[in-house]
Amino acid sequence: MELLWFLIIGLIAGWLASAVVGGGFGLIGDIVVGVVGAFIGGFLFRQMGVSAGGGVLGSIVVATIGAIVLLLLLRLVRRAR
Repeated sequence: MELLWFLIIGLIAGWLASAVVGGGFGLIGDIVVGVVGAFIGGFLFRQMGVSAGGGVLGSIVVATIGAIVLLLLLRLVRRAR
């Protein structure tokens, strides 16, 4: 059941990040961006000593911020080519 929640939060975070940054990757791509973004966001928040609170909403916020960072980094790498 936790895996299902993890995927749902990843989908929501990936979709929100795509809406903020622009350009989506489709359903599977948004899930991947959201899940990877959750790891990035969790790492960044821990390094800064910041807590987004517990629960689903805090997880979505952290994952979305991480996904936005990921998408911005991907755009930066694409432009560098």
